[in-house]
Amino acid sequence: MLAGAGAWLVPGPGAGPAAAHGAHSPYCPAGTLYLTIDTGWSREAERIADILRRRGVRATLFVADEPTWRGDSTLSDSWRDFWRARAAEGHVFASHTWRHWYFRADAGPGRVRYVARGGAAAVLLDQAGLCEELERPIRRLREMVPEARVLPLWRAPGGITTPGALAMARACGLTHQGWTAHGFLGDELPSDRHPNAALLRRALRDVRDGEVLVMHWGVRSRREPFAEVLEPLIEALQARGFCFDTLPPQGR
Repeated sequence: MLAGAGAWLVPGPGAGPAAAHGAHSPYCPAGTLYLTIDTGWSREAERIADILRRRGVRATLFVADEPTWRGDSTLSDSWRDFWRARAAEGHVFASHTWRHWYFRADAGPGRVRYVARGGAAAVLLDQAGLCEELERPIRRLREMVPEARVLPLWRAPGGITTPGALAMARACGLTHQGWTAHGFLGDELPSDRHPNAALLRRALRDVRDGEVLVMHWGVRSRREPFAEVLEPLIEALQARGFCFDTLPPQGR
Protein backbone atom coordinates (compact mmCIF):
# COMPACT_ATOMS: atom_id res chain seq x y z
CA MET A 1 0.00 0.00 0.00
CA LEU A 2 1.19 3.49 -0.71
CA ALA A 3 2.43 5.80 1.99
CA GLY A 4 0.08 8.59 0.89
CA ALA A 5 0.07 11.65 -1.29
CA GLY A 6 3.48 12.77 -0.14
CA ALA A 7 4.99 9.62 -1.64
CA TRP A 8 3.75 10.61 -5.08
CA LEU A 9 4.48 14.28 -5.54
CA VAL A 10 7.92 15.12 -6.91
CA PRO A 11 8.98 18.77 -7.15
CA GLY A 12 9.14 20.00 -10.70
CA PRO A 13 9.70 23.16 -12.69
CA GLY A 14 8.18 26.46 -11.64
CA ALA A 15 4.53 27.24 -12.21
CA GLY A 16 3.35 28.40 -15.60
CA PRO A 17 1.79 31.74 -16.52
CA ALA A 18 -1.60 30.90 -15.07
CA ALA A 19 -0.25 29.99 -11.65
CA ALA A 20 2.31 32.78 -11.59
CA HIS A 21 -0.01 35.60 -12.58
CA GLY A 22 -3.48 34.43 -11.56
CA ALA A 23 -6.25 33.02 -13.71
CA HIS A 24 -7.64 36.43 -14.72
CA SER A 25 -4.45 38.47 -14.81
CA PRO A 26 -3.56 40.49 -17.92
CA TYR A 27 -1.60 37.42 -19.03
CA CYS A 28 -4.68 35.15 -18.90
CA PRO A 29 -7.73 37.43 -19.18
CA ALA A 30 -10.08 34.60 -20.15
CA GLY A 31 -8.86 32.23 -17.44
CA THR A 32 -7.02 28.92 -17.22
CA LEU A 33 -7.55 25.58 -18.96
CA TYR A 34 -6.10 22.25 -17.90
CA LEU A 35 -5.22 19.92 -20.77
CA THR A 36 -4.94 16.26 -19.76
CA ILE A 37 -3.75 13.48 -22.06
CA ASP A 38 -4.37 9.75 -21.60
CA THR A 39 -2.09 7.17 -23.21
CA GLY A 40 -4.13 5.29 -25.83
CA TRP A 41 -2.90 4.00 -29.22
CA SER A 42 -0.32 6.81 -29.35
CA ARG A 43 -0.08 6.95 -33.14
CA GLU A 44 0.01 10.76 -33.11
CA ALA A 45 2.12 11.10 -29.97
CA GLU A 46 5.12 12.84 -31.52
CA ARG A 47 2.92 15.15 -33.58
CA ILE A 48 0.92 16.17 -30.52
CA ALA A 49 4.08 16.70 -28.49
CA ASP A 50 5.44 18.98 -31.22
CA ILE A 51 2.24 21.04 -31.16
CA LEU A 52 2.33 21.45 -27.39
CA ARG A 53 5.96 22.52 -27.53
CA ARG A 54 5.30 25.09 -30.26
CA ARG A 55 2.33 26.55 -28.42
CA GLY A 56 4.02 26.54 -25.00
CA VAL A 57 1.39 24.25 -23.46
CA ARG A 58 2.20 22.03 -20.49
CA ALA A 59 -0.27 19.21 -19.83
CA THR A 60 -1.01 16.58 -17.20
CA LEU A 61 -0.26 13.13 -18.61
CA PHE A 62 -2.18 10.13 -17.26
CA VAL A 63 -0.16 6.99 -17.97
CA ALA A 64 -1.17 3.34 -18.34
CA ASP A 65 0.63 0.47 -20.07
CA GLU A 66 -1.51 0.28 -23.21
CA PRO A 67 -0.78 -1.34 -26.61
CA THR A 68 0.46 1.10 -29.25
CA TRP A 69 0.55 1.27 -33.04
CA ARG A 70 4.22 0.24 -32.94
CA GLY A 71 3.43 -3.20 -31.49
CA ASP A 72 4.83 -2.37 -28.07
CA SER A 73 3.17 -0.75 -25.06
CA THR A 74 3.22 2.79 -23.75
CA LEU A 75 5.44 2.08 -20.75
CA SER A 76 7.90 -0.23 -22.49
CA ASP A 77 11.56 0.75 -22.83
CA SER A 78 10.99 1.89 -26.41
CA TRP A 79 8.99 4.86 -25.07
CA ARG A 80 11.63 5.95 -22.56
CA ASP A 81 12.93 8.85 -24.67
CA PHE A 82 9.41 10.07 -25.37
CA TRP A 83 8.50 10.27 -21.68
CA ARG A 84 11.86 11.76 -20.72
CA ALA A 85 11.34 14.53 -23.28
CA ARG A 86 7.88 15.28 -21.92
CA ALA A 87 9.19 15.52 -18.36
CA ALA A 88 11.95 17.87 -19.52
CA GLU A 89 9.32 20.10 -21.16
CA GLY A 90 7.53 20.53 -17.83
CA HIS A 91 4.58 18.19 -18.30
CA VAL A 92 3.44 16.38 -15.15
CA PHE A 93 2.22 12.82 -14.71
CA ALA A 94 -0.46 10.82 -12.90
CA SER A 95 -1.77 7.25 -12.87
CA HIS A 96 -4.27 5.91 -15.39
CA THR A 97 -4.04 2.33 -13.95
CA TRP A 98 -1.62 -0.32 -15.17
CA ARG A 99 -3.84 -2.60 -17.29
CA HIS A 100 -6.38 0.00 -18.40
CA TRP A 101 -9.30 -2.24 -17.46
CA TYR A 102 -12.65 -0.94 -16.22
CA PHE A 103 -14.15 -0.64 -12.74
CA ARG A 104 -17.58 -2.23 -13.08
CA ALA A 105 -19.02 -2.80 -9.62
CA ASP A 106 -18.23 -2.94 -5.93
CA ALA A 107 -18.16 -6.48 -4.57
CA GLY A 108 -18.54 -5.80 -0.88
CA PRO A 109 -16.44 -3.67 1.48
CA GLY A 110 -12.90 -3.20 0.22
CA ARG A 111 -13.39 -5.12 -3.04
CA VAL A 112 -14.10 -3.93 -6.57
CA ARG A 113 -14.67 -5.82 -9.82
CA TYR A 114 -12.10 -4.87 -12.49
CA VAL A 115 -12.87 -6.02 -16.03
CA ALA A 116 -10.89 -6.06 -19.29
CA ARG A 117 -12.33 -4.40 -22.39
CA GLY A 118 -15.03 -6.63 -23.84
CA GLY A 119 -15.15 -8.74 -20.68
CA ALA A 120 -12.31 -11.03 -21.78
CA ALA A 121 -10.97 -11.19 -18.21
CA ALA A 122 -11.92 -9.95 -14.78
CA VAL A 123 -10.49 -9.83 -11.27
CA LEU A 124 -11.61 -8.71 -7.85
CA LEU A 125 -9.24 -6.13 -6.44
CA ASP A 126 -8.85 -5.74 -2.69
CA GLN A 127 -7.25 -2.69 -1.10
CA ALA A 128 -3.67 -3.82 -1.70
CA GLY A 129 -4.49 -4.95 -5.23
CA LEU A 130 -6.06 -1.64 -6.18
CA CYS A 131 -3.13 0.33 -4.76
CA GLU A 132 -0.77 -1.84 -6.79
CA GLU A 133 -2.82 -1.31 -9.96
CA LEU A 134 -2.57 2.46 -9.50
CA GLU A 135 1.02 2.54 -8.29
CA ARG A 136 2.55 0.23 -10.89
CA PRO A 137 2.45 2.59 -13.91
CA ILE A 138 4.08 5.34 -11.84
CA ARG A 139 6.72 2.99 -10.53
CA ARG A 140 7.47 1.94 -14.10
CA LEU A 141 7.55 5.57 -15.27
CA ARG A 142 10.04 6.45 -12.55
CA GLU A 143 12.28 3.57 -13.59
CA MET A 144 12.57 5.28 -16.98
CA VAL A 145 12.24 8.92 -15.91
CA PRO A 146 13.36 9.38 -12.29
CA GLU A 147 12.92 13.14 -12.58
CA ALA A 148 9.25 12.94 -13.62
CA ARG A 149 6.95 15.12 -11.55
CA VAL A 150 4.04 12.95 -10.42
CA LEU A 151 0.80 14.23 -8.92
CA PRO A 152 -1.24 12.30 -6.30
CA LEU A 153 -4.09 11.93 -8.80
CA TRP A 154 -5.50 9.07 -10.85
CA ARG A 155 -7.99 8.67 -13.66
CA ALA A 156 -10.09 5.56 -14.19
CA PRO A 157 -10.25 4.27 -17.77
CA GLY A 158 -13.28 5.80 -19.42
CA GLY A 159 -13.69 7.94 -16.32
CA ILE A 160 -15.79 5.07 -14.91
CA THR A 161 -15.56 4.67 -11.15
CA THR A 162 -17.45 3.08 -8.29
CA PRO A 163 -17.88 4.42 -4.76
CA GLY A 164 -15.66 1.63 -3.49
CA ALA A 165 -12.90 2.27 -6.02
CA LEU A 166 -12.86 5.97 -5.15
CA ALA A 167 -12.66 5.26 -1.42
CA MET A 168 -9.99 2.59 -1.83
CA ALA A 169 -7.90 4.90 -4.03
CA ARG A 170 -8.14 7.63 -1.40
CA ALA A 171 -6.69 5.13 1.07
CA CYS A 172 -3.77 4.77 -1.37
CA GLY A 173 -3.25 8.53 -1.18
CA LEU A 174 -4.84 9.30 -4.55
CA THR A 175 -7.70 11.54 -5.65
CA HIS A 176 -9.67 10.75 -8.79
CA GLN A 177 -9.52 13.33 -11.58
CA GLY A 178 -12.09 13.21 -14.36
CA TRP A 179 -12.88 16.01 -16.78
CA THR A 180 -15.33 18.88 -16.72
CA ALA A 181 -18.67 19.35 -18.44
CA HIS A 182 -17.23 20.70 -21.69
CA GLY A 183 -13.81 19.11 -21.35
CA PHE A 184 -14.37 15.99 -23.47
CA LEU A 185 -12.71 16.91 -26.77
CA GLY A 186 -14.21 13.93 -28.58
CA ASP A 187 -11.11 12.27 -30.01
CA GLU A 188 -12.56 8.83 -29.17
CA LEU A 189 -15.73 9.40 -31.20
CA PRO A 190 -16.17 7.94 -34.72
CA SER A 191 -14.96 10.32 -37.41
CA ASP A 192 -17.88 9.73 -39.75
CA ARG A 193 -20.38 11.09 -37.22
CA HIS A 194 -18.06 13.48 -35.40
CA PRO A 195 -15.57 14.94 -37.90
CA ASN A 196 -12.73 17.11 -36.70
CA ALA A 197 -14.35 20.30 -37.96
CA ALA A 198 -17.40 19.63 -35.78
CA LEU A 199 -15.28 18.79 -32.73
CA LEU A 200 -13.30 21.99 -33.20
CA ARG A 201 -16.46 24.11 -33.50
CA ARG A 202 -17.96 22.51 -30.41
CA ALA A 203 -14.86 23.05 -28.28
CA LEU A 204 -14.52 26.68 -29.35
CA ARG A 205 -18.19 27.26 -28.58
CA ASP A 206 -18.35 25.51 -25.21
CA VAL A 207 -15.00 25.64 -23.40
CA ARG A 208 -15.01 27.90 -20.34
CA ASP A 209 -12.53 29.04 -17.69
CA GLY A 210 -11.37 26.20 -15.43
CA GLU A 211 -12.20 23.44 -17.89
CA VAL A 212 -10.31 20.15 -17.52
CA LEU A 213 -9.85 18.95 -21.10
CA VAL A 214 -9.21 15.31 -22.02
CA MET A 215 -7.69 13.76 -25.14
CA HIS A 216 -5.30 10.93 -26.05
CA TRP A 217 -1.94 10.53 -27.78
CA GLY A 218 -3.91 8.87 -30.57
CA VAL A 219 -7.01 6.67 -30.83
CA ARG A 220 -6.87 3.46 -32.88
CA SER A 221 -10.46 3.53 -34.10
CA ARG A 222 -10.52 7.16 -35.24
CA ARG A 223 -9.82 7.52 -38.96
CA GLU A 224 -9.46 11.32 -38.85
CA PRO A 225 -6.85 11.98 -36.15
CA PHE A 226 -7.85 14.71 -33.74
CA ALA A 227 -4.25 15.93 -33.81
CA GLU A 228 -5.09 17.58 -37.14
CA VAL A 229 -7.15 20.23 -35.35
CA LEU A 230 -5.33 20.38 -32.03
CA GLU A 231 -3.09 23.30 -33.00
CA PRO A 232 -5.95 25.42 -34.43
CA LEU A 233 -7.88 24.73 -31.22
CA ILE A 234 -5.05 25.74 -28.91
CA GLU A 235 -4.16 28.76 -31.03
CA ALA A 236 -7.75 30.02 -31.01
CA LEU A 237 -8.14 29.52 -27.26
CA GLN A 238 -4.88 31.32 -26.57
CA ALA A 239 -5.95 34.16 -28.86
CA ARG A 240 -9.07 34.53 -26.72
CA GLY A 241 -6.91 35.01 -23.64
CA PHE A 242 -6.82 31.52 -22.13
CA CYS A 243 -3.69 30.13 -20.51
CA PHE A 244 -2.95 26.42 -20.18
CA ASP A 245 -1.51 24.97 -16.99
CA THR A 246 -0.89 21.61 -15.35
CA LEU A 247 -3.33 20.40 -12.72
CA PRO A 248 -2.63 21.27 -9.09
CA PRO A 249 -1.75 18.34 -6.80
CA GLN A 250 -5.24 18.33 -5.27
CA GLY A 251 -6.90 18.16 -8.70
CA ARG A 252 -9.84 20.20 -9.90
